[in-house]
Amino acid sequence: MENPVKIKKQAEVVKLKPIEATKESFAEFGQVIEASPDGEEFGPQDAQLDLSHGLPRFYIMRLEDRPLKFSTITHHAGVTQCLGSIGGHVWYLGVAKPSIVDSNEARSDAVVARSHCGHFYVPPAVEDVRVFRISGPKFLKLNRGTWHAGPLFKADNMDFYNLELSNTNVVDHTTHNFIKENGVLFSIHE
Repeated sequence: MENPVKIKKQAEVVKLKPIEATKESFAEFGQVIEASPDGEEFGPQDAQLDLSHGLPRFYIMRLEDRPLKFSTITHHAGVTQCLGSIGGHVWYLGVAKPSIVDSNEARSDAVVARSHCGHFYVPPAVEDVRVFRISGPKFLKLNRGTWHAGPLFKADNMDFYNLELSNTNVVDHTTHNFIKENGVLFSIHE
């Protein structure tokens, strides 16, 4: 008797049109921070950071081969994160709203998962994913728990500044795999 051949189902490609990241368009996910005059006092135009759960880490991260598609998305439950391209080059970020929940507050119609980091969350829905285009001298501050995929870009490599905690990617890194869980791959189309 022959061994049955396993047929892998190909992921459905969901095409997303990017939205230009502005203070208004990105407000559900965090902040867009742009240049301000020297000497201006701290206010709502500045990144509202939460770095209280550890030692901040500010560094330049070199990324290579990040084409305009993604199938996984990540969130950090204990920290805000800031990302920006060195030189103001165009880049893209897939996002979904934060979905961290208290296990007692979970809706009965929602599937609640527990992260290996210990917190509870509702996995992001395919229809809730958005893609933003970031251009010029600005950076994004992601709200605590904002799901994000990227940075993504057209060049072979790019450098980004990144502000998070020194151990964010070790102790506070929850990932949702859309191919495995939803059979979906996202592709960015302008």
